[in-house]
Amino acid sequence: MEQKKYFFAVDLGATSGRTIIGNIADGRFALEEVTRFPNNLIEQGGHYYWDIYALYFEIIRGLKEVARRGLEISSIGIDTWGVDFVFIGDDGAILRNPRAYRDPITFSAMDDYLEHVVTRKEVYDITGIQFLNFNSIFQLYAMRREDNAALRQAAKILFVPDALSWMLTGNEVCEYTIASTSQLLDPRTKQLDERLLQSLGLTRSKFGRMVQPGTVVGVLTDEVQRLTGLGPVPVVAVAGHDTGSAVAAVPAKDEKFAYLSSGTWSLMGIETRDAIISDLSYERNFTNEGGIEGTTRFLKNICGMWLYERCRLEWPEEVRQLSHPELQGQAMTVEPFRSLINPDDQLFAAPASMTGAIQQYCRQTGQPVPETPAKFCRCIFDSLALRYRQVFQWMQEFAPFPLSVLHIIGGGSLNKYLNQFTANSTGATVLAGPQECTAIGNIMLQAKASGMVSDIWQMRQIIADSIELVRYEPQDKAAWDQAYDKYLNIINK
Repeated sequence: MEQKKYFFAVDLGATSGRTIIGNIADGRFALEEVTRFPNNLIEQGGHYYWDIYALYFEIIRGLKEVARRGLEISSIGIDTWGVDFVFIGDDGAILRNPRAYRDPITFSAMDDYLEHVVTRKEVYDITGIQFLNFNSIFQLYAMRREDNAALRQAAKILFVPDALSWMLTGNEVCEYTIASTSQLLDPRTKQLDERLLQSLGLTRSKFGRMVQPGTVVGVLTDEVQRLTGLGPVPVVAVAGHDTGSAVAAVPAKDEKFAYLSSGTWSLMGIETRDAIISDLSYERNFTNEGGIEGTTRFLKNICGMWLYERCRLEWPEEVRQLSHPELQGQAMTVEPFRSLINPDDQLFAAPASMTGAIQQYCRQTGQPVPETPAKFCRCIFDSLALRYRQVFQWMQEFAPFPLSVLHIIGGGSLNKYLNQFTANSTGATVLAGPQECTAIGNIMLQAKASGMVSDIWQMRQIIADSIELVRYEPQDKAAWDQAYDKYLNIINK
């Protein structure tokens, strides 16, 4: 009997990571988690860092485990959060642990750069990327401003998934989807923009060669083979940005869909052939990130379950002991639309107390103030669904095709209440699943690199055949229309 071949996915988030194996047989895929581990944000000397060596160690640990089990690994793929990067010296060593995007150095850098170096409109016209103070361009500007020693000495700058691939193979690449998060890439040319690089005192040679998702970076070095007990396994540049891998796993039948990647952040968008860069997309702060097979992910970041997660940390122990469905079920028993917030108000970005910030917003807008966990929950879910409606309507204006289906993927796809609210609010059919979309997309891109699948649509067909989607149809239209009018009045205050 022929031995099964597995693909090894490394999926790293901003709080935790895991290694997963997947295989495809008879037109279906199967996944199994191998290891799970924390990704700790390290605060030292007034700065925040990631421990790149700890992440490398965990990848090696996962590879050792599959070798111990005697599993045959066809390839390895790594996806991570966006924007952050690692400096490599001319002696081939990492110069220091990479700064994390939550580092306070970026707080004033964006406004300073846009006022004194390149204007906001010029940067958007080149990149089509929404303005977030932690984008790589502003991190690099802040480091240049502080005369950062690692930046000064860097021979190469590698985004985090590319740095980990380099640690495994010794080969330097700049994968397209992760590079697109930097706000340094022109989606028309699909290359880093020379003018923006020059504005930071950088040259194109500081970065690896640009590669598209599905490119083989190289094979494991002799050292990694010795450490793990594996042979010369190929490392594939998947969609290195985790959202890129997640959207690759949307089980859509054709291109006429919108997606909502639902987790700590909510990312709502469409997949298009070309970037959408206009005065209106600039005004509404939409972003154009790299997708697979030359596509663009035209999307908007929305503050997602961050609101709920932060509130939950503040509630008493007996409330935190409740399961998510139990707590969310209690929220369904309280009055709907009693208190509404704009989830993307700056007040909720990083407050000392999230419950306090929500109460403050409600007081300032003349609304009843939530006091119980159930009322906070209901306020958050109602408000998120109404914000989704606003962004979905904007998306319909931009999309070159009609939108009637919204695919919800990621951890939030399990939240049946919010999924139904989203269908009610947007008026779209909602299809929820898969939850493990990032790992699935990572593995499918490795399968494509190996020749096992031909293109994105075959990938999506396999995914659709392997999972059960949950369907939500719109209900209570009149009540949600009235609530939306109330929401718009409140946020416009």
